[in-house]
Amino acid sequence: MTKRRLLGNTVFTWFTVTIIVLGVITVNAYLAVKTTRDLAKVQQSLTNTGNVILVLDELNIMILAAESSQRGYLLTEIEEYLAPYTNAVKKLAEQIEKVRLVKVEIVGQKDLIDQLIHKTELKMNELEKTVLLAQADRERSAIRLVKGGEGHELTKELNQLFTQIIDNELTYRDFLYSKLNRAEKESVFTFFTSAITSALLLLGLIVLARLNLVSDEKFRNSLEKQNEILARKVNERTEKLTIYADELARSNRELEDFAFVASHDLQEPLRKIRAFGDRLQSDYSEKLGDKGADYLNRMKNAAERMSNLISDLLEFSRVSTRGKDFVDVDLAEVITDLKSDLEIAIEESKAELIIADLPTIKADSSQMNQLFLNLLSNAIKFRKTDVQLQIELQYHMQEAAKLKGNSDVDMHVFTLSDNGVGFENEFAEKIFVPFQRLHGRNEYKGTGIGLAVCRRIVERHGGSIMATSELGEGSKFVIKLPVDAVLNKI
Repeated sequence: MTKRRLLGNTVFTWFTVTIIVLGVITVNAYLAVKTTRDLAKVQQSLTNTGNVILVLDELNIMILAAESSQRGYLLTEIEEYLAPYTNAVKKLAEQIEKVRLVKVEIVGQKDLIDQLIHKTELKMNELEKTVLLAQADRERSAIRLVKGGEGHELTKELNQLFTQIIDNELTYRDFLYSKLNRAEKESVFTFFTSAITSALLLLGLIVLARLNLVSDEKFRNSLEKQNEILARKVNERTEKLTIYADELARSNRELEDFAFVASHDLQEPLRKIRAFGDRLQSDYSEKLGDKGADYLNRMKNAAERMSNLISDLLEFSRVSTRGKDFVDVDLAEVITDLKSDLEIAIEESKAELIIADLPTIKADSSQMNQLFLNLLSNAIKFRKTDVQLQIELQYHMQEAAKLKGNSDVDMHVFTLSDNGVGFENEFAEKIFVPFQRLHGRNEYKGTGIGLAVCRRIVERHGGSIMATSELGEGSKFVIKLPVDAVLNKI
């Protein structure tokens, strides 16, 4: 419990530290990104307001240039002055479009620029009007128009608009410079704070790592001590298990010898009982009478059942001790041989056998023969008299990933089903117990050990067998054998 608690505390500590580190990194990243964005936004605004001032200055210069050229022409009446005037008017029209497209950020500034553009267009019309009068030899009218109040008033209004708009932009630019200065100070503070936080965080990680190393060292020492104790206990247990295994092997050999001797010794009196019974039946049947003959038949039947029980019990005990090594066994050939051996029983029962394509597996050939012989014989024995018997043997491969109990091996899966008398499903395990019978001896012959032998064979191959059934609905036996079967000495 102490080790688990220590491990849990360590995990929780590192989890907390990880959350704190991620939180600090996130906050620092957010502040850095915000500061960078603020600086970029202020810089963009400064660039934009500088562009507005530049465009307006150029427009003012072009208006003055156009007006100077116009007055030069009016005063001198020299045609050469018309070329600078025409060029100035053309550039002035282009500059008006640039002013129209500028982006302003000051509230109300766009309206002032629209007024400026309108006044500039009026000024251009006034200049154009005077030039046309001069070209029509009406220089005096043109000069009077220039000296009149309309042109002078337009120039005055234009100067006022230029001054107001540029003053607004300069004021806004000063505000942006102060904002930029403040943002720079905030960025320095932010980066300074991030540096201090990162340094403290790094120092904390170093201290925590050091503490963790000390804790790990203590835990490692404790674990090594526990491993030494566990290794000593495992060695002691291994020695005991080795002694027990040797004793068990010796006991199994003695039991095998005993089973063989007991079988031989028990079979000998039974053979004599049956032999003398046959003599009594053949030589003294008339003297015995009906009642004596009945007693004699019962005695012979009991002796035969006892002989079968002894043979089956000996066979059951030899599944493990007399089993052969695993080799490649073609189950299709095994079933073909069994169909030949059971030919008479199959014909008498009029059974229909449906056999799927069967694989070649690693197994004990004789025990595979015994396994399927017992299962097929049972299916034929426990059939309905009024329904044609159908026996079906299906096969499929079940991959390891789809298995629950054996997640590391692939399995051969065989399913033997019939439409016989069946049994109540609550007895699905009982039928594999030796000498367990679900039917009377007079109904069906047998010793009740066949399915026990089947389970013992399957378990020796590292597999499993299970049965499902409903009374009157037939039975189904599912056998699972590992693809890479390893001899299981049960």
